[in-house]
Amino acid sequence: MGDAKATTIKDALNKWQEKNKTPLAEALYVGLQFQWPPIEKMDANLAVLKNCEKLSLSTNCIEKIVHLDTLRNLKILSLARNNLKNFNGIEKLADTLEELWISYNYIDKLKGIMGMKKLKVLYMSNNLVDSWNEVQKLLKLETLQELVLTGNPIQESMEESIWRAECIKRLTQISILDGIPIIRD
Repeated sequence: MGDAKATTIKDALNKWQEKNKTPLAEALYVGLQFQWPPIEKMDANLAVLKNCEKLSLSTNCIEKIVHLDTLRNLKILSLARNNLKNFNGIEKLADTLEELWISYNYIDKLKGIMGMKKLKVLYMSNNLVDSWNEVQKLLKLETLQELVLTGNPIQESMEESIWRAECIKRLTQISILDGIPIIRD
């Protein structure tokens, strides 16, 4: 017996459709998380999810964000617990995405999400963001309300209260930081 082959998007979608008895083209919420063996690549088979509003691909082994351009209705995307090193490819969702869950990856730069016009929620704990320069870029996301950055080197490098005060000062648009509502005078 050799190594188990990765689960393809196509296989995962077929399994999902059988289990949920919903045609993929009509599905609003599709969960392809925890596939075994894990999904390693996003591919063109995602195009069938044209009405999908929430897609979860968390807890797989995905390295690149691709083939999202046909998902015109996607509001929530979870890619937590994968092997992503950057946001390349996410810009295809700039006009629709409201929530991005991308904790437990290997992302150190915020380039790629700057153009998100509707992003309200960014869960990005346990990545590799290590500079204020990067955190500061989030100010460009005018619609951002909720941000989680715990477990990134920048947050771990300072006391909780200092981290919080600095974030609140710099990111004037957010109202919830690391799960705790912000009270501004």
